[in-house]
Amino acid sequence: MLSQLTNLFKSSKETPEQLFLKEHALSFDAEQGAILGGVVLNKLGFRLEYFSNRKLDRFDDLEKLFRIAPQINEKIDLEIHSQRFVERLGNNEENLKELKQAIKVLNDYFVKFKRAR
Repeated sequence: MLSQLTNLFKSSKETPEQLFLKEHALSFDAEQGAILGGVVLNKLGFRLEYFSNRKLDRFDDLEKLFRIAPQINEKIDLEIHSQRFVERLGNNEENLKELKQAIKVLNDYFVKFKRAR
């Protein structure tokens, strides 16, 4: 009886990974991919493809995203700094900052929980 109660309390405690996912409103769907704050990130794949020089078009490969994130962030920063936004993509300062934040959250998740140590 006591061991059953102990197991009940152990299983109800959230893991650090679960806490991170909840804190950042991040989830992963088998069909849609990463969902951050209710936004299916793969729907923004056209921006990812542009900023990664066609190396990525989906947010599914967290390791590859982590490796090329500096290049992506540099291109985003240049576009924000120059205020010359790619109109065909509907880019503006606000949605580019949101894209950078989404990439940061995914990279943080990858580093903390998925990267081989």
